[in-house]
Amino acid sequence: MEKVSVIIPVYNTEDYIKDCLNSVMEQTYTNIEILLVNDNSNKECTLLLERISKQDSRIQLFHFQKRGGVGAARNFGIEKANGDFIYFLDSDDYLPNKTLEILVKNIKNNNMIHGKIKSTYFNSGMAIILEGLYKIKTYSDEKYNLIKNNLVNNFLFKKEFILDNKLFFFEDVEVYTDLTFMVPALINTEQVPHIKEAVYFKRKRNDPITNPSLSQMDEYIKIKDFLYIYSTLKNIYNDELANNFLDEHLLNFYRKDIVTYFKQSENIDPLFSQLVKTLKKVDTKILGDQDFILKREAKKIIKGDIDKYKKINSRHQWLRELKGGLKGRRRFYRFLYNRLFIKLPIKQEWVFFESFLGKSYSDNSKYIYEYMINNNMKFKYIWSLNEKKDIPGTPIQVKRFSLRYFYYLARSGYWVSNSRLPKYLTKREGNIYLQTWHGTPLKTLVFDIKDIYSADPNYKKNFFVQSRRWDYLNSPNLYSSEIFRRAFKYDGRMLEFGYPRNDILYKKNTKEYILGLKKQMNIPANKKVILYAPTWRDDEFYGRGKYKFNLQLDLEKLQNEFEDEYIILLRMHYFIASQMDISEFEGFVYDFSDYDDIAELYLVSDILITDYSSVFFDYANLQRPILFYTYDLKKYRDKLRGFYIDLEKEAPGPLLMNTDEVLDAVKHIEDTKKKYEYKYRAFYERFCEWDDGNATENTVKSVFGKE
Repeated sequence: MEKVSVIIPVYNTEDYIKDCLNSVMEQTYTNIEILLVNDNSNKECTLLLERISKQDSRIQLFHFQKRGGVGAARNFGIEKANGDFIYFLDSDDYLPNKTLEILVKNIKNNNMIHGKIKSTYFNSGMAIILEGLYKIKTYSDEKYNLIKNNLVNNFLFKKEFILDNKLFFFEDVEVYTDLTFMVPALINTEQVPHIKEAVYFKRKRNDPITNPSLSQMDEYIKIKDFLYIYSTLKNIYNDELANNFLDEHLLNFYRKDIVTYFKQSENIDPLFSQLVKTLKKVDTKILGDQDFILKREAKKIIKGDIDKYKKINSRHQWLRELKGGLKGRRRFYRFLYNRLFIKLPIKQEWVFFESFLGKSYSDNSKYIYEYMINNNMKFKYIWSLNEKKDIPGTPIQVKRFSLRYFYYLARSGYWVSNSRLPKYLTKREGNIYLQTWHGTPLKTLVFDIKDIYSADPNYKKNFFVQSRRWDYLNSPNLYSSEIFRRAFKYDGRMLEFGYPRNDILYKKNTKEYILGLKKQMNIPANKKVILYAPTWRDDEFYGRGKYKFNLQLDLEKLQNEFEDEYIILLRMHYFIASQMDISEFEGFVYDFSDYDDIAELYLVSDILITDYSSVFFDYANLQRPILFYTYDLKKYRDKLRGFYIDLEKEAPGPLLMNTDEVLDAVKHIEDTKKKYEYKYRAFYERFCEWDDGNATENTVKSVFGKE
C-alpha cells in the first residue's frame, strides 16, 4: 500500500487546525504521514500543535524558528516526506473522509490527479459521493484551467515526479506562490485527470481583519507578488500553452484587481514601474484581442507615461462606475452620490437620522431628535424612513435609498443612526457620525464571533469598514463599553451615559401615561399585558438580509389559560421578514412587530417573555418580571452565537424550555418574582447603572453642543 505524505504549513491557525487535522486522521486511506510545519506561529497555536501531534503516531511536527512563509514550509515538507505521493493541505481547510482514497485509487499512471474544491465559511461540509459512479475528466490542452484559482490544493502528486522535475515553491513572495509550483508541473505533464467526487473544502475566513488568509492580504502586496511571479515565470519558461495561460491570467488580474486598486489615483505610483516591465512581456496578439479600454490603458503603461495613464485611468474609472450605475436605479443613485453629491458643499447644520434601517421612527435616534426640537436647537432635520410617518416637528422625510436619501446623506454635517449605514457610502471630511447602537449585548458580536452562520458571510469585513466612520458611540453600561471596544475594534469616543431610548422608562413610568398609551394602542385597559419579544436566529433566513422565525410558543394553550386576565403583545426583531397569521387569537394576541417604539411597549407590559434578545437589559430598568423562553438554548449558545454572560446563572428570571413551563411561571408570577429578587437586584446594579433619565441630554450636549 503506497504512502501519502500530507504537508500542512501552519501559521496562527489555532481556530482551524483541529478541524483540519481531524479530517486527515479520519481518512479511509490510512497509510499516510502528516507533516505539520509550524511557520513560527504564536504561543497559543504552537502549544496546540504540540498537544495534537501526540494524538497520532502518523503526525510529525517541525518548528521554524523564523517565519519562512507558506512556500518555504511546503518545500521543507517535500524534503522531509517519505511517501510515494505528496498532498498539500492548508491548515484552515479540511477534507471529507474519502478524498485521499479516491485520489490514490484513480491516479494510476498519471503524474498527478485533481479533485473538486468547494468553498465554505463553516467548519464542516457535506460531500455527496456515489460509489462506483466516479466521473473522470482528463485535461490536456485545457489543463491550465485547473489552476485558474491559483491553488495547488487538492492535487495529488507522485513524489518522484516532483523530484525529477525539481518542482518547488518560490520563497521570496507571500501570495500566489502556488503558481510557481503548478505552472512548471503542468508544463512537464501531458495530461491531468480530474475527479469531482474527491472533494476539498476550502474554508473562507470570515475575519480578514484580525487573522487574514493569504487571499485576504493587503492588495498592494498581492499585486506586487503577482507581477513578480508572472515576470519570473515568463523569463524561465518558453512553453506556448503556459505563456498563453500566464498572459490571459495577468490581463484578467489587471481587470479585476489592479483596476479596482487604482480607483485611488495615489495607489498607482508605487506599482507603476513594475507594471510597465510586466506588461511589456505580454504577447502582442493576446493584448490585441482585448477590449478597447484595456488596450488603451496598456498602451500608456507600456510606454511608461504615468501622467497620461493617470488621466486615462481617471476617465475610465468614471466610465466603469457609470456603466455599473446604469444597471439599476439604486446603483445610479450611488454613482451620483460618489461622483456629484459629495462634491457639493457640506451643510453643518443638517442632521440626518435613521433607525433600524429606515423601518421605524424609534429608538435612540428618536429621543435625540425630539430633545433637539424641544430645545429649539438650530438645525435642519432629515429622517430616513421606508414609509412616511407622523413625526413631531417639521423634518424632511426621505424614503430610504431614494434619490433624496443619497442627496441629503451626502450633504448632511451629522449622521445619527442605531445600525450600520451602507458600506459603499463615502463619509466626508467634516461629517460627524453618531452611532447610538441598539442594545446591551448578550450574544457575541462581530469579532468575538468565530463562525458566521448568518446570511452575510462578509459580516466582519463589512462591519470593520463601516465602524471606522463612527465619531461617537453610545454605551449603556461599563460591561457594554468593554465589549464594544473589543468586538467592534472601536477606539473612538464612547458616550457612557446610558441609552437615550431608556429615559422614557424613568420619566414616563406613571399610571396616567401608561393608560394613555393603552388607549392609543387600542388594547384593553382592564387586562394585564405580557410582551413576547424574541430575537432572530442567524441560521434561519430566506436570503441576505431576510430572516425568518418559527414561533415555538403555543398561543392556544396560553389563551385557554389566561385570556380573562392577560393579553399578549408580539414584538418580533426587525430582521425577521415573515408575517405571522394570528387571526385565530383575535382579542388575546396583538402583533406589535411594526410598532415603532418598543420602549412604549415596555411601559404598558406587566411581564416580559423573551429569549436571547437584548430587550431584557432595557426592560430591567422597570424592575418588572422577566421570563426567558429558551427552548433552543444549547444550539443558540454553543453553535450559533455564544453568550457574554452565563444566562443560566445571571438571568434575572427563570429559563423555560416549553410552553407548559411558561404557563406555570405566569400563573405563579409573584412566587417567581420573590425567587429571583436577589438575582434581579444584582442584574439591575450591573447593567442599568448609568440609566437615570438624562442620557439624551448628555448625548446631545456632547455631540451637538449646548442648545
